[in-house]
Amino acid sequence: MTSIAPRGLTLLLTSPRVAPGLLSRDAWLALDAADSVLARSLQDPLAAAVIASGIEVRESPGDPPTLARRLVDAAGGSCVLWLEGSDGDPGLSDAIAAEVTRLEDPPAVEILSGSWDVPGSRLLDVVAVMDRLRSPGGCPWDAEQSHASLAPYLVEEAQECLEAIASGDRANMAEELGDVLLQVAFHSRVAQEDPQAPFDIDDVAAGLVAKLVRRHPHVFADATADTPLDVEAQWAVIKAQEKADKAAGRAAATPSPHGPR
Repeated sequence: MTSIAPRGLTLLLTSPRVAPGLLSRDAWLALDAADSVLARSLQDPLAAAVIASGIEVRESPGDPPTLARRLVDAAGGSCVLWLEGSDGDPGLSDAIAAEVTRLEDPPAVEILSGSWDVPGSRLLDVVAVMDRLRSPGGCPWDAEQSHASLAPYLVEEAQECLEAIASGDRANMAEELGDVLLQVAFHSRVAQEDPQAPFDIDDVAAGLVAKLVRRHPHVFADATADTPLDVEAQWAVIKAQEKADKAAGRAAATPSPHGPR
């Protein structure tokens, strides 16, 4: 468990891919113990979340050198906690290091991680970047694309990914897989604008998860498949049932040429 010193400066760092209020226990303990909690802007998501929890946060704007001196001076006689901004406060840590080295008796400086990225969290960046490119003020080329215009790129990127796999070049493989992922993100972003039948990246992911769970009953249910051959046989049965269910659903949704009976 992290304990906070009677005097000193704690820099609370968080992941921008985690909801601002989802902080570790150590982070909340440090916030409660601090004499003063400071942030560059009270409108920053982390600062707003801390304020909403009932903890007072004071705004402390300024360029990195000015802000660093203010923080180090304040930490010389009290316990100060700084809330990192959503931009990561570029230049601030270097400025604080410079301030600390000029003092004969500098305050303790601690970096405390309040949240961490979970596996797959960078996919949120993919969605955010794609949304920015497609939205007003973004990229005019991206904005005018459709499923039809993007279709050739999906085939092209898949082929290039296959070539990268065959080459054994791991770095190239990772890049080409990223290009395939871009196609999924791009089509999903285009799809959410459809006026008749919109869907988005979450719908795509939810459908994939449901399919994976449904087709692996030996993992997620009580079926048995001990060998790859067992899995393939089970997979074929499940896919056949899925096709039959889809066909039945389409038939039920098609109006009879003779009208309702």
